[in-house]
Amino acid sequence: MIPALVLVAAVAALTAHTLVNATAWLRRPGAGPVEVTEAVAVLLPLRDEADRVTPCLRALLAQRGVPNLRIVVLDDGSTDGTAGVVRTVAGADPRVTLLTGVAPPPGWLGKPHACWQLATRTGPVPTVLAFVDADVVLTPYAVAAAVTELRAAGATLLSPYPRIVVRTAADRLVQPLLQWLWLTFLPLRAMERSPRPSLAAAGGQFLVVDRAGYLRAGGHAAVADRVLEDIELARAVKRSGGRIALADGSRLAACRMYDSWPQLRDGYTKSLWASFGHPAAAAVVVAVLLLLYTAPPLVAVGLASTAPRVSMVTLIAYLLGVVGRAVSARATGGRAWPDALAHPVSVVVLGWLTLRSYHLRKRRRLTWRGRPVS
Repeated sequence: MIPALVLVAAVAALTAHTLVNATAWLRRPGAGPVEVTEAVAVLLPLRDEADRVTPCLRALLAQRGVPNLRIVVLDDGSTDGTAGVVRTVAGADPRVTLLTGVAPPPGWLGKPHACWQLATRTGPVPTVLAFVDADVVLTPYAVAAAVTELRAAGATLLSPYPRIVVRTAADRLVQPLLQWLWLTFLPLRAMERSPRPSLAAAGGQFLVVDRAGYLRAGGHAAVADRVLEDIELARAVKRSGGRIALADGSRLAACRMYDSWPQLRDGYTKSLWASFGHPAAAAVVVAVLLLLYTAPPLVAVGLASTAPRVSMVTLIAYLLGVVGRAVSARATGGRAWPDALAHPVSVVVLGWLTLRSYHLRKRRRLTWRGRPVS
């Protein structure tokens, strides 16, 4: 009985932390009309995005509240006609500049190199840079609201995490874990206040940075070979004396990250090894997650007839985990029910994806968009 009670206490504490983060500490930029006078450059790196860049670019062209807005697009070696789609959508809009990228040199991965080309070829006028991925669709005042929040937070880098659009069973199992892990295990208030680079997080789908602070941190050149360039950029900002902040960007942006299970599987596989670092650390973290969130319902069912009291306690642990997942979903614009009930299965899938990530990395078979990533 004592181990079961300890389990309940641990899950309860983590769920309480999720609730505090979600209700008290998570920044929520307003989506209403707001205007900024600063010059802002929205930077859009593209590689074979012809099928989905149109909604993203149209949303950028529809931005309001940023009279001094530039949109700089980089075609990063696309072979599917991406550049032609950009020209068609942008037309003669003078705010849009289309650049042709060059292949990353040795020591660089594709995404950091594309972002660095954008940042260094934008010109000296913009004081704020907003990096946006092609799968992100912004609301009309998203850029203005994000820049306003960046300045209000006194931060060098703001990561307003978009609402993740889920359509398939795989999406619903895996994608909400991103926000859940942040809200459950990351001390948001301490992360913002602490200068420690290890206390850093960011999502690369939508990043807003003070240009001077970005360059002072070395920009994407400082994270040239990093798979998780967004998190590593946040750490570089801290190392240079800057501050970072996370925000709920679900009212500012929506993101459909992957269109199919193979894309989702391979997308997570390419980067999970970098999230955990050493394989031993990954094994410990996955084992703890399985113990806290997957074991309770199994134990509850297995001991229902032979040890009903233990079964009831572990059932409570399971329900507390479900509550934490639901709180995270509600706080970030996600789908809470009935998806949260499958949280133990989500953790199992995360564990499998982590194992696959380390396995393929060991065999040097990790690639993304036709380029090696390790």
